[in-house]
Amino acid sequence: MNQLRSRTLGDLTTSSIGFGAMVLSPGVYGEIDDDRAGTALRAALDEGATLIDTSDGYGADGHNERVVGKAVRGRRDEVVLATKFGFRIPEGAAPHRFPVTYAFGELAVNAEPKHIRGYAEQSLRNLGTDVIDLYYPHFPDPEVPFEDTVGAVADLIDGGLVRQLGLSNVTAGQLRRAHAVHPVAAVQTQWSMWQPVDPELYAAARELGVGIVAWSPLGGGFLTGTVRQLDEGDFRQQIPRFDAANLRANNDRYAPLRSIAADLGLTPGQLALAWLLHQYEHVVPIPGSRTPAHIAENLSAAGVGLHPDTLARIEGALAAFTPEGTGALLRGTEPGEQD
Repeated sequence: MNQLRSRTLGDLTTSSIGFGAMVLSPGVYGEIDDDRAGTALRAALDEGATLIDTSDGYGADGHNERVVGKAVRGRRDEVVLATKFGFRIPEGAAPHRFPVTYAFGELAVNAEPKHIRGYAEQSLRNLGTDVIDLYYPHFPDPEVPFEDTVGAVADLIDGGLVRQLGLSNVTAGQLRRAHAVHPVAAVQTQWSMWQPVDPELYAAARELGVGIVAWSPLGGGFLTGTVRQLDEGDFRQQIPRFDAANLRANNDRYAPLRSIAADLGLTPGQLALAWLLHQYEHVVPIPGSRTPAHIAENLSAAGVGLHPDTLARIEGALAAFTPEGTGALLRGTEPGEQD
């Protein structure tokens, strides 16, 4: 196993770049089998990724968690296991719906406290472990006071089923309210060169000493500079920025950043990850890939230093890079914002 530079999320020490496992379930970037998924996960572990991020809502019936659990069997002490809950709504429970900018228009969760222990126990079975290191409500439930959801996770921490509280897709206000109930180790949010972090959320995280886990740090693969069209069954077809016309326009606009990467002897994806690591000492990006070579390429960005002059050049290029298509793809909402 390679050794990457480490970062802290609350009391957890992780590799400075982790691995987002969502891509390893069918129906995300097209079809994939479990053997290929397991190979990818083992490659991530071998290359030094110690934060593995999954969810009970990725794939059918907890598929992604089971794939992760199988891959880390015998290596559990090497791994910080993070998972999320809320999408696998129990039979007979009400789906609580809220809008998103994906083409399908809305998502549904149920984060009522009475269900949360059951969610955690099922995730523990799927993952083949007796404790979840970092446990997140996947989205705030629009019909449940957020403090109640957080309090239920705090009970799991007190009971030894969970080590640290995480939050996902929240606002700054929700982070502050949750932190008042129980210390938050990390907030997971979309952050990349083509999706800036919410400045209020960023400020709150810094003030409270909360880590940031950056999902989609490569812009759904766009920032690798290799996405020209999407195959059938690719989830990104739901995202307006990947519409064929928008994708062409965005690739044209991203050209100056590809040039900077070439000048530095980096791939565009490595530049995107290295840039993100320079934004906050407690940010941990979680790129996902199905290909061991791409995984090694991504994780090698952990060792890339960027000179202040280079960072200034990047910022200048980003200031001129306005993506075509919808802005924030998903974001936290406070009660009343969706009306």
